[in-house]
Amino acid sequence: MADGGSTILDGSQLRALDLTLPSPGDALTGAQLLELAESRVSKSFSGLALPENLKSAVLRRVGVSGNLGDFRLKELDPESAATFLRDYVSITADELKADPIVLSILDGKTLQMILDDEDDFAMLAENLFTDLDTEDRGKIGKSEIHNALLHMGIEMGIPPVSEFPLLSEILKKHEAVAEEELGQAQFAQLLQPVLQDLANALGESSVVVKQNVKIINGSKLRKVLADEKCLDDVAEKLMQKKLDQKDAKTSKEIIRSFLDENCQDLGLPPLSADEMVVLLYDTVFSSVEDSKVGGSENVFKVLLKEILENFAEQLEATPVFYDSGIQA
Repeated sequence: MADGGSTILDGSQLRALDLTLPSPGDALTGAQLLELAESRVSKSFSGLALPENLKSAVLRRVGVSGNLGDFRLKELDPESAATFLRDYVSITADELKADPIVLSILDGKTLQMILDDEDDFAMLAENLFTDLDTEDRGKIGKSEIHNALLHMGIEMGIPPVSEFPLLSEILKKHEAVAEEELGQAQFAQLLQPVLQDLANALGESSVVVKQNVKIINGSKLRKVLADEKCLDDVAEKLMQKKLDQKDAKTSKEIIRSFLDENCQDLGLPPLSADEMVVLLYDTVFSSVEDSKVGGSENVFKVLLKEILENFAEQLEATPVFYDSGIQA
């Protein structure tokens, strides 16, 4: 967890959301209704606006993405407006259940804990200096203090400058009185007041930021399993992949490779995420009976469904968290 804690937005926060209209008897324009829906959802998310990809998915599912301009001008009667608001919130919750968001509340507490422990701070400053002194000169430029904060990141309570512009002012204030080049001791002397000012500022005004964390919990995979046509399409692609294989791979090997290549569409974590995901794949595929390995498309579909259901059970019990920057 970072600073004041991490919160997983999985849609459950929206179940008890107030869905009453400001003036129940009055009509609303589409623009007013969208603003109302977004503000109600944002309030549940500590003031964070919906990510654009999530907003687009919600608008598409409520049926207004193709004619958004017309919808914003349209006037809706109270009953229609109330229905739209319920649908908007329900669909947002559904989308978040399939693709949760992780938020961190940065309030300076982590930074203050580091500063209050002399040994922890000394070790942090030493490690940062070593990482930044790439030429091993024993000296770095004072501007490297910004990169030091980037190295620390959200997990150590440092907000992005884009979310907390005051950080730039803090850096400029302290860089103005620092030497052009810093040894390790001078670097620590500069870092300490920067972190202290930042901790104080965050204590007065905390920042909520979205973490670059992907959570795979089996929800999206369950949707795939419930879609017979989708399973037929996947089985057809698997059959084609088997026909294209020039080596003598087993059906299980072909399916494993295919699932990793198409993990994002199917709601699975990529094998490249970490060793725990590799272990997850090993566990799932080790449970498949060898006798079921065959060649027809129907057999592929039966085997695929069994494997995906096993994945869904495993992910529901133990969701996978990984850096969303990892390429699937």
